[in-house]
Amino acid sequence: MKRLKEVKKARIGLYSAGLSVYWAQFPGLHDCLLNYNAFLARRLSDFGEIYNYGMVDSEEKGRAAGEYFNQNNVDIVFSHSATYYTSASVLPIHQINKAPVIVLNLQPAPEMNYEKTGTDRWLAQCTACPIPELSNAFNRSGIPFRCVNGLLGLDHTPAYALADETTKERPEAIRAWQEIQEWCGAAMVKRSLSHAVFGFLGGYYSGMLDMYSDFTLLQAQTGIHIQILEMCDLWHCLSQVTETDIREKMTEISDFFEISGDSPSDPIARRPDEDQLLWSAKVAAAQEKLTVENKLDSLSYYYHGRDENEYEQLQSGFIVGHSLLTAKGIACSGEGDIKTALAMKISDLLDRGGSFCEIVAADFNRNTIILGHDGPFHFAISREKPILRGMGVYHGKRGCGISVEAKVQEGPVTLLGITQTREGRLKFIISEGQALNEPILMNGNTSTHVSFPETPAQYMDKWFREAPTHHLALSVGKNASLFAKTASLLEIPYVII
Repeated sequence: MKRLKEVKKARIGLYSAGLSVYWAQFPGLHDCLLNYNAFLARRLSDFGEIYNYGMVDSEEKGRAAGEYFNQNNVDIVFSHSATYYTSASVLPIHQINKAPVIVLNLQPAPEMNYEKTGTDRWLAQCTACPIPELSNAFNRSGIPFRCVNGLLGLDHTPAYALADETTKERPEAIRAWQEIQEWCGAAMVKRSLSHAVFGFLGGYYSGMLDMYSDFTLLQAQTGIHIQILEMCDLWHCLSQVTETDIREKMTEISDFFEISGDSPSDPIARRPDEDQLLWSAKVAAAQEKLTVENKLDSLSYYYHGRDENEYEQLQSGFIVGHSLLTAKGIACSGEGDIKTALAMKISDLLDRGGSFCEIVAADFNRNTIILGHDGPFHFAISREKPILRGMGVYHGKRGCGISVEAKVQEGPVTLLGITQTREGRLKFIISEGQALNEPILMNGNTSTHVSFPETPAQYMDKWFREAPTHHLALSVGKNASLFAKTASLLEIPYVII
């Protein structure tokens, strides 16, 4: 489904580092290295907006490059080690510009042509030579940095080359560019969050102490703005819903959901009736109006209700509309869990899905843990069309209505939990597993069997030890490295289980 809001592109800084005295000594070397620089700029342009300073080969140019990156408000800077250079040329860049720096040690060829290579071509290959010096200078200056090591990944060998520089398919190049893409993705997340509006509608589920969050802390550590919304805001949007709006939502519901029959096992899970579907469609239209009106990127919500009042009736139609919004890039989490909404939003920005989940139970015979939840589900990671079931009661909550039943597609999955520590810091808890196609309950909840390297009991020992919240975001793919980079750029501690 088309996103309601465009994702912010990362603003990516790039420069190549060299030594000015080489250019007169070795004609052609400067142009050769700038060709590698242009190749990097082209590849990086797939991941964001590129601000390429070119060659930094003196302290003066280093200071100018730092100002250039400041002027363009870059989110991340790639420092291409093109040949040997003095650390004094590069250090001023990152003293002036505070964006995270990733040093690229990407050799053009797997090996030199030892019989023909002279000093000039050797200098184009010795990309690792200056990095220990730079590492020392950065460390003593208090500048954190990361390094990507491998091959450049050219798809051809330039005419001036003496060795084979076609390395695009080499594992050393593939690995390096995966790392680079992940760093750019992390930078995109950081920029997107700094412009994001997270709605908080209603309140928390009373007594869920892990849910309660310090909104100032969340903004301070992630950059998100939190818009506090009332049920009357949604009720106002409901009053503006037209018959055309309802018909369009009914079409979306038909396109993206399967309407269930009665559950064969759970008496409270029945086929949704027409009135329930129409009400869910009307509420979904109101939810989208509220989202657009407040320019939301995410929404956390919970409303308890009382004695079947208007707001309780309104919240009974929440799940379908919030699933539709999640599919359009607006991460929606129930029970007021804004920290898990953040985890879901990060997963979604990175095109990895991100569905509202919790540990439900273990299946000790299949050696799996069942993950799932009632409430919104992310279509992008569904194994098949999610099923809508009419619920005679929302267990543990007031009211009744339609719920979503689904399971995640088979294959690698990654859990991302975001918790708050005793010290008042956010923390990422990251874990990779394997989703399996095994039987699930037919009770209107999403459920998926996930296996981990450890037994269920051993795995839960590790997960619970990290003091998580009881919710998490379930994403598809092996994303531990990607989520760890995102945490790193946000300066949020993380642990990988």
